[in-house]
Amino acid sequence: MEEFEALLEESFEIDTPQEGSVVKGHVLAIEAGQAIIDVGYKMEGRVDLKEFASPGEAPEIAVGDSVEVYLERVENARGEAVISRDKARREEAWDKLEKAAEKDGRVDGAIFGRVKGGFTVDLGGAVAFLPGSQVDVRPVRDAGPLMGLKQPFQILKMDRRRGNIVVSRRAILEESRAEQRAEVIAKLSEGDVVDGVVKNITEYGAFVDLGGVDGLLHVTDMAWRRVNHPSEIVSIGETLKVQVIKVNKETHRISLGIKQLQEDPWSIVEARFPIGSVHKGTVTNITDYGAFVELDDGIEGLVHVSEMSWTKKNVHPGKIVSTSQEVEVMVLEIDTQKRRVSLGLKQTMRNPWEVFAETHPNGTEVEGEVKNITEFGLFIGLDNDIDGMVHLSDLSWDVAGEQAIGEYHKGDVVRAVVTEVDTEKERISLSVKALAGDPFADAVAGVKRGSIVTVAVSKIEDGGIEVEFRGMKSFIRRSDLSRDRAEQRPDRFQPGDKLDVRVTSIDPKTRRLGFSVKAREIAEEKEAVEQYGSSASGASLGDILGAALKKDGDG
Repeated sequence: MEEFEALLEESFEIDTPQEGSVVKGHVLAIEAGQAIIDVGYKMEGRVDLKEFASPGEAPEIAVGDSVEVYLERVENARGEAVISRDKARREEAWDKLEKAAEKDGRVDGAIFGRVKGGFTVDLGGAVAFLPGSQVDVRPVRDAGPLMGLKQPFQILKMDRRRGNIVVSRRAILEESRAEQRAEVIAKLSEGDVVDGVVKNITEYGAFVDLGGVDGLLHVTDMAWRRVNHPSEIVSIGETLKVQVIKVNKETHRISLGIKQLQEDPWSIVEARFPIGSVHKGTVTNITDYGAFVELDDGIEGLVHVSEMSWTKKNVHPGKIVSTSQEVEVMVLEIDTQKRRVSLGLKQTMRNPWEVFAETHPNGTEVEGEVKNITEFGLFIGLDNDIDGMVHLSDLSWDVAGEQAIGEYHKGDVVRAVVTEVDTEKERISLSVKALAGDPFADAVAGVKRGSIVTVAVSKIEDGGIEVEFRGMKSFIRRSDLSRDRAEQRPDRFQPGDKLDVRVTSIDPKTRRLGFSVKAREIAEEKEAVEQYGSSASGASLGDILGAALKKDGDG
């Protein structure tokens, strides 16, 4: 009896399908948007027609069709089996997905909904999540055209127990793009001239689509001339003829150029712009060290700050020229290998020191404003922005330079005489004191050492007397006032007295004349002795002097 019960129970288990499994059934009828399906074992169930439709498509189901459904429960309150086509498809889909994941991870599906952070994809019954970043290679603004389209996806992650699947459309695109790139790059060689379409423009260049692969057209390869921004040369969507400059087969990087298809202006630069020739150009760029001037398309030269002005030495180039200004320049040097042209701006104008030397020979009187006062002299502003210098020693004949410079102030207008122009060193020497002539030179004109001259007493001091001769002052010490010691008293003289004195020294360096009454007396005595005899003849010195004085009196 027990054996019979066991066999009966076993037969029920065989005859009754297990809940939670996929079973085969036949469509008996279609009514009210549902399909009535016989799943055997004298059981029927109902399934909404929409469960037989793929996203965006009409349901594919007809009476008599054999279908697989998922049996959730054997019987509900109405005595019907609770079945689901979706769940059956999901189970079927998961089986396929697991096999696909083991193989290459590629599956077909369709995007059917939008969720936070991405989209939902129907993978033939299983629902997967497509992150927004995995939709395309570039950010997608409108995913509408992609919805409902059957297309391949790459499985990134799947967990059947939790029912989670994450897929990527981007990975498929990148892979096919890489294959396409490799195919295009394999056909490209350096030097090839190809057509391309400008896809994107950046500060440093433009990306050009060569038919599935992008190449970079750098701003420096757009034109032989200086290009400030790529948009000056190209625009997005424009079709260009470009030359392949470099191809890196490993990194798939391609460098392109346009200027290489045009004649290199540097090939004729030496013939067109000989050294020493003067040309008009446009200032394109200004830096701390000079200004760049465009002589022609693709030919640019540098005017170094030292070649900009004869007179403005420590000024920023921007204070001398401005961008877009047309200037005249001279070609100073050409280096075709380094593609450099050195230009000069000041060379197109005459050297102001040479002009000054021609128009102001030594001795010319000039007038100018005191620009600067230094410890060694005054700087006077002259024509054409050049300065002349009055050295301390050229300020005054009578007063020391250190003292004389204190009388001058910045902005004072000063008259002076040109004494020297050195065009190489760019120096002009001036003299203020030379305006009035040299009083010392005037005083000593025709006077020699030993000459007897008449001086006027101007001042009496304990140590001697001050005298004046032709505007020059000199001092005679007590010991030189007389041969006779008793007569060497300064107080025996009065200011205004006239004295005959002997010139004992003429010193141009110190600009002083030495005078002596005593030397005159000794010289006169010597002359008298020579003229009227000597003490050896028997005549006394008194007799000789007496005779000399008598002769003077007779005369």
